[in-house]
Amino acid sequence: MYVIPSQGRFLRKLLLTLEMIKFEHSVFALPFALTAALLAIFRAAPPPGQIPLKLGLIVVAMVAARSAAMTFNRIVDSEIDRKNPRTRSRQLPAGTLSARFAWGFLAAACAVFVGAAALLSPLCLRLSPAALGVVLLYSYTKRFTAWCHVVLGFALGIAPAAAWIAMRGELDPRILWLTAAVTLWTGGFDIIYACQDFDFDRREGLFSLPRRLGIGGALWVSRLFHVGMLVCLLLLWRSFAMGLLALAGVGAVAALLVYEHSLVRADDLSRVDAAFFTVNGWVSMLFFLFWAADLRFPL
Repeated sequence: MYVIPSQGRFLRKLLLTLEMIKFEHSVFALPFALTAALLAIFRAAPPPGQIPLKLGLIVVAMVAARSAAMTFNRIVDSEIDRKNPRTRSRQLPAGTLSARFAWGFLAAACAVFVGAAALLSPLCLRLSPAALGVVLLYSYTKRFTAWCHVVLGFALGIAPAAAWIAMRGELDPRILWLTAAVTLWTGGFDIIYACQDFDFDRREGLFSLPRRLGIGGALWVSRLFHVGMLVCLLLLWRSFAMGLLALAGVGAVAALLVYEHSLVRADDLSRVDAAFFTVNGWVSMLFFLFWAADLRFPL
């Protein structure tokens, strides 16, 4: 099929935007949201005719919210990224993508998110501005608090609670253990990632735990966060009376987190990308697979 030049330019800009926001990393929080949705289905039994549609809308809402958050982050941080040797090749500071197109993509992602929320339920629609506020706020937190990593964690952590509300129309306090787990997990691996910018953050006056505590101290906080995550997952397992497969899933997460922390040291951050991107993708996927299997075939 022949593509006219204007269409080709649009598609190229769209692909650059998806590359800029690391679209493939939507997998990080999505499996946890789907786990919450499955818990709502198998433990609380929503109307069966609505399940496929709701699951699809949850996926759409999650991807749209993350896309909006990442695009906004790249826009508001473009000047900072231009100064940082590690990030100056990103699309906005490098000039390969215009801020105008990025703003347009952000508006579209927000609209898709609100539209999906409206189709899920009136409550989801009413909560959608607050959810967008949380995921967008993170982009400013590194300017005033060293605990910006926790804010990012909470932005992802609300996903399981939101998925439960989407399926059931109300919140069950038990699912908040999964919100806490995702918050601590995300905060922990974001601290590891932020260690790369220790010198830059100190020079530019930006806030992060590595800058506040030093790289070694920050890595210890990351380890404590991940221990806290495992405790929350065990409490979630007990709260929902899950079986052996789900418990094995928690064990798999624990093994991956131990491996993640073995990859980084205060004096050697050369494998941060492997710890951040590869390992954490497996954490969420394996957790989902074990818990989905337990819900379908309990042991």
